[in-house]
Amino acid sequence: MSALPALAITADERHGVTIAARELASAVESATGARLGEPARTLLGDAPPPRAHLHFTDRLWGSSPEDAATLVERIAARTAFTVTLHDVPQASDGPRNQPRRADCYARIAAVARGVVVNSRHEAAHLAEAGIVPRVLGVMPLPVTPVPMTPVPAAGPGDVAVLGFFYPGKGHAEVVDALTPGARMTVLGGPSAGHEADLRAFTEQAAHRGVTVDVTGFVPGEELIARCRAVTVPVVAHRHFSASGSLATWIAAGRRPVVVEGRYTREMAELRPGTVRLVAADRLAEALAEALADPASTWLAPDAVTRPHLDDTAAAYLHWWKEEIAW
Repeated sequence: MSALPALAITADERHGVTIAARELASAVESATGARLGEPARTLLGDAPPPRAHLHFTDRLWGSSPEDAATLVERIAARTAFTVTLHDVPQASDGPRNQPRRADCYARIAAVARGVVVNSRHEAAHLAEAGIVPRVLGVMPLPVTPVPMTPVPAAGPGDVAVLGFFYPGKGHAEVVDALTPGARMTVLGGPSAGHEADLRAFTEQAAHRGVTVDVTGFVPGEELIARCRAVTVPVVAHRHFSASGSLATWIAAGRRPVVVEGRYTREMAELRPGTVRLVAADRLAEALAEALADPASTWLAPDAVTRPHLDDTAAAYLHWWKEEIAW
């Protein structure tokens, strides 16, 4: 197993990319019996590993896209590495940020031995940005189903969006689709720098007659229970890269209402029976129907939840062995 890379884990324990890195490292270690998980800081230490795998989003690796790219280029001068790119640049980043982020990701891809993305949708974003890795793998975010307990009694009659709050995550679209008197749960807290946006959102929702409950960050050991307690799960992002929130809903046994787009169509094809796809202009109707029939928001026994975490670990192990020229 000496040919396997060290699996770098970033420091922000609450960030979805760090969680994904930690879970993959644990699964690969279970499959191989080797200790591979390493804090990302070791890549810049006195004795860096000869091979590594990184999980990259610019916000975790630097104070700007330029700083993040420069840091990873320093790593490339010391360690051969592959990388999973998260939050892939797209037009919705805006005319100021998209070119800077695209240049950052192009610089990362240029010094990596291989690049993984979590969907064909993200691979298309790379191609649209002119980023062509030397080796590209597509490995969907895994679902890790938990043992199912009986479906809880009827929930509080709320509609819930899971994950950190930031503009574009779909919260505004959900409020617009609800009628006065409705209840919405933000199952998470504000993303860094978006505290004021969240306060403004809850005030705007109140003006529309929609009550918003913000849970704040939910620890991992409580998250599945909270996902199972809400009445209607919904995923209404305007601009997807990949969605850990969607995978978490499915892991909790839920079949969320999901706004249709290139990424969500791909996930519906990958995991039949796990989502209810709806056009954006039918979201209000779909939420009303789900509130009237909460049983429709739970997975049926024949729903396909794979790939699971062990499948993803096996896919990475095969990719490192067969596809990467270290």
